[in-house]
Amino acid sequence: MTDTILQTAPGKTSDTAEIVLSVQNLSTEFHSKKGIVRAVDGMSFDLRKREILAIVGESGSGKSVTSLSIMGLLPHPAGRIADGRVLFEGRDLGQLSDRDMRKIRGTGLAMIFQEPLTSLNPVLPIGRQMTEGIMQHLGLGLAEARERAIEMMRSVSIPAPEARLKDFPHQYSGGMLQRIMIAIAMSCDPRILIADEPTTALDVTIQAQILDLMRTLRDRTGASIVLITHDMGVVAELADRVIVMYCGRKVEEGLVEKVFHRPRHPYTLGLLGSLPILGQAGAVGDTELTEIPGVVPSLDALPPGCRFSERCGFATDRCRAEDPPFEEAAPGHFTACWHSDQLERAAR
Repeated sequence: MTDTILQTAPGKTSDTAEIVLSVQNLSTEFHSKKGIVRAVDGMSFDLRKREILAIVGESGSGKSVTSLSIMGLLPHPAGRIADGRVLFEGRDLGQLSDRDMRKIRGTGLAMIFQEPLTSLNPVLPIGRQMTEGIMQHLGLGLAEARERAIEMMRSVSIPAPEARLKDFPHQYSGGMLQRIMIAIAMSCDPRILIADEPTTALDVTIQAQILDLMRTLRDRTGASIVLITHDMGVVAELADRVIVMYCGRKVEEGLVEKVFHRPRHPYTLGLLGSLPILGQAGAVGDTELTEIPGVVPSLDALPPGCRFSERCGFATDRCRAEDPPFEEAAPGHFTACWHSDQLERAAR
């Protein structure tokens, strides 16, 4: 890959900015019929004030489980945090009671869930579900909360919001429900917004509006954003820094422009290479997208050594026998690959 395929957004935060969220060696396990499966394995990162951090990877890489672990929303008793800590503004969330966590969710931490149909109550009108959190967290009365809900619905392009407050979830399309979820999450101006595939099921026009809305939230309130996505175009448009996950582990991390220009892990190189390049497609059928060979291994049957070795064109015997450490390959650019220098040369 000789050229960057997307224009990346410049970084907006400095290394000296206040750390508002610190995830330290987080490991999350689930009990299954085959035994205990570790869906997140040793995840660590710091999120700074006003920063937009993207976490990318294929389905099953551990992105959403990481976010649910941070929010304290793992399904019980199947899932649990086996190791590590999550610090929000210095407070260890793992030590808080359910009541204290409910106080933090909304104005401290808020999340846009990936599946709105499973996150909204089907027997309550949308207005009830929007105003309940606004009244609880912002201390507003019903009339003020209703106006706030209408304002948020307008901001995500819901037509006739005054009338639609009375509608139930089944009366909305999938894309409009996704916008409702975004409006609910942003309605209390959270200090950290976790967005799990926020533009799924939205057309490109609405997607652009949502990204602008998230950027406006950051600029207006100083909020930080964790953006979970598989869309590298969204990462380039919005994020300051990016983490690439594979099979529950972090395999690369750095500023977006550095990772896009000089990827240091073959998995990242494959993700970037699978994107279409504007202006380089020929007639229909002439151009095929590059694909990453093979499939993501099952978490209960991981290969020895590097977890990506079975799909990697750079893999050697060492890769198949020894698990590479996560190290700094260049200033501020980290990776877990025995051949990161070779990757850097291949990306030029």
